[in-house]
Amino acid sequence: MDADDIDMFERGLRDVTGRTTGAALDAELDELGWDDALDDDEQSAVSLLFGLQGRAGATSSALSRLMTHALGLPGSSAEDVMTVLPAIGVTTPPGTLDGDRLRVDGLSPAGLADQASALVVASVGHGATTACRVATADLELRPVVGVDPDLGLLRVIGDVDGTGRRVDLPTGAWDAGIALGCLATGHELVGASRAMLDLACDHARERIQFDRPIASFQAVRHRLAEALVAVAMAEAMLDAAWLDPGPVSAAMAKSVAGHQARTASRHCQQVLAGIGFTVEHPFHRYVRRTLVLDSLFGTSASLATRLGNSIIDEGRLPPLLPL
Repeated sequence: MDADDIDMFERGLRDVTGRTTGAALDAELDELGWDDALDDDEQSAVSLLFGLQGRAGATSSALSRLMTHALGLPGSSAEDVMTVLPAIGVTTPPGTLDGDRLRVDGLSPAGLADQASALVVASVGHGATTACRVATADLELRPVVGVDPDLGLLRVIGDVDGTGRRVDLPTGAWDAGIALGCLATGHELVGASRAMLDLACDHARERIQFDRPIASFQAVRHRLAEALVAVAMAEAMLDAAWLDPGPVSAAMAKSVAGHQARTASRHCQQVLAGIGFTVEHPFHRYVRRTLVLDSLFGTSASLATRLGNSIIDEGRLPPLLPL
């Protein structure tokens, strides 16, 4: 897409993420041709949608559709089949093959309930993976409540026949899907972080103490500046990861985005003070969202630990990103 196409596409995405969510947003994304944009300009389609989705606090089935796109299976378009995501905190495939049985334990957006089938990736040993197309009716879909029930995640559980409709995936296909998922959730974390910073800035301009807006106080400005630096650092890391696509760069970007989202939320909470703890104020929704997003595809802490262990095991640093 050229600059004009990207600008028009961004305006369309900003409109639909600002006024719809869930199934309605999925329908609007189909109307906008998001899947076609994904094939044409992957970086723009992912960074724009998930950044705006995070900023608006909206939800969609785009993450599962993105995984389907990354796997690149013929006859499995993102519009008609969703890929089951890994369970919270891990990057391993959600399926396990035991003889002819396929055991499933993963996550999906709420939109999976409206699909006839789901794509379940399972490990078959020695780093190889296979994809099984499973009837949604054969799976148990449990709503995930907990920290952020508004996200609409479903836990996908099942013990089904794994002999039919299996396709062996190309080497590295699952890792490529995880990498793309890390980048997408990283952009959504940045979008949510920007929303928290906007809320804190608005409050600082409107809240009057000692006959002055608290935005004029140096301590408040320091908090807002720290939050802005955190967001900018996460954005820079994501931009660098797009220049050097791969599992390591994506994991680094996701880890930084998750860590900086927590940093931004901490500083913004200090600026908002008591009002930030109330259910009437929208701030808590973004804090909840960032906590769950940080846990998808591995937390910032677990990804950093995994990357550190790989450096120790291999005895060398990963290549520098092309900054």
